[in-house]
Amino acid sequence: MGEKLDSRTKWTYCIGATGRDAAYALVSMYLLTYIQYTMSLTKAQFLVISAIMIVCLIWDAINDPLMGIIIENMHFKWGKFRPWILVGCILDAIVIILLFSVRPEGWGFVAVFGVLYLLWGMTYTMNDIAYWGMLPSLSSDPKERNTLVTLMSVFVCVGQFSVAGLLPTFVAGNAVNAYRGAAIIIASAFIAFQVLTFLGVKERPRQDNVDKLSLKQMFKVFGRNDQLVVIAIVSLLFNIANGLLIAFGVNLFYVEYGYSEGGDMVFLFTVMYGLGTLLSQVAYPFAAKKLSRDKILMWTVIVACVGYVLLAMIGFVFPMSKAVICLIGFVIFFCQGLANLVIVVMLNNTIEYDELKFHERHDSVISAARSFTVKLAGAINQGIVALVLIVSGIYAASQDVSALEIAMGRGESTKEEVLSQADAILGAVTTKEKLIFRLGIVLIPMVALCISYFVTHAKYKISEQEYDSIVQQIKDREEKGEIKAE
Repeated sequence: MGEKLDSRTKWTYCIGATGRDAAYALVSMYLLTYIQYTMSLTKAQFLVISAIMIVCLIWDAINDPLMGIIIENMHFKWGKFRPWILVGCILDAIVIILLFSVRPEGWGFVAVFGVLYLLWGMTYTMNDIAYWGMLPSLSSDPKERNTLVTLMSVFVCVGQFSVAGLLPTFVAGNAVNAYRGAAIIIASAFIAFQVLTFLGVKERPRQDNVDKLSLKQMFKVFGRNDQLVVIAIVSLLFNIANGLLIAFGVNLFYVEYGYSEGGDMVFLFTVMYGLGTLLSQVAYPFAAKKLSRDKILMWTVIVACVGYVLLAMIGFVFPMSKAVICLIGFVIFFCQGLANLVIVVMLNNTIEYDELKFHERHDSVISAARSFTVKLAGAINQGIVALVLIVSGIYAASQDVSALEIAMGRGESTKEEVLSQADAILGAVTTKEKLIFRLGIVLIPMVALCISYFVTHAKYKISEQEYDSIVQQIKDREEKGEIKAE
């Protein structure tokens, strides 16, 4: 169970994250921006779309453990995880293209969007639960698992950055066509990279539970694992904090720097996101040797909160500066990257904790808790973003820009005219509106980060030493023939 991974499995599994996270970044980070700046919708229609996204994400969060049950109970000759990885990515890629291409007007768009967004979540779940469920099944050796998580996270960063950084630099002024073209390219990459994983990963033979896992038993698995409950709550709070700065980013820089230059600033800020997150992956193994996971979380939360305070002040207490904003972003993203790795490892370690206590192993179901919290956090963030945009007045300004983009898509205007008029519209946003918007960006992440650390410190008990003891006890039990070795 803890033997060294072969290089082909390790690299094809990790590299496969590039395409899938590029596709996820497109939808999770830019779908709302696409709607906001390319569709003519009333506030009521925008709120209904936001409500649809919230409901679908909540359903998606519930659907994740259900998908975990399906994976646990349905095994194919191609393996436990690989078939779902392949089928999920193909279906999801098709839906992504439709999300950015089908454009009826008004309530017709709202209806079509609702159907497609629901399908997007369900098809992505097929791939997501299988992909993440495979990770802890590849190795239970703590060093091997840390290496795998770190390497995979590097390619996650590459995928996310390729979309988050580059897309905003060329959409402004021709957004309708640019988003459609990007969706086709990114969806194709999603399939290509996941086919690489499908063909390259060698799944390990695993012991099957004698009984099929039911919905009732799934909730029993969750409820009995006190450490899983704790880290799931922490993961939810952390992902709320982690997602808001990115979710607000495009609007932040459009308002502060204008429509024509805002995309370039998004690129620079996303470079900081990429560097900060990537360097955190490199730094994590060294940090883990010197500090406990609890200490890493404590310091990352403290430093990130300082960064958020500075972000709230820039432009109000001291002048706007691209260099300072980028530095602040780098520090926040570096800290959040380290914290994310700690939480992923903590969550995966509850699998062996459950196995030791109850003589059963449910990789897919327990790993689904991570995806559950990510999507539930996304639903909460969706509501926060929609409310802040409307209350601050930024949505009203963005709809004026949207009218320009629609005209450009119909060939009724030039790119230069769109950029010039959009700059004037966004330049008229008042200081009060900017302040309300900025507070929405920084206060909620700070509160969520602090609570997540205090919950972990008080309730999570699987320390590094405790985990080593758990793995050794499982190994001893296998050697004595009390359970079947995997």
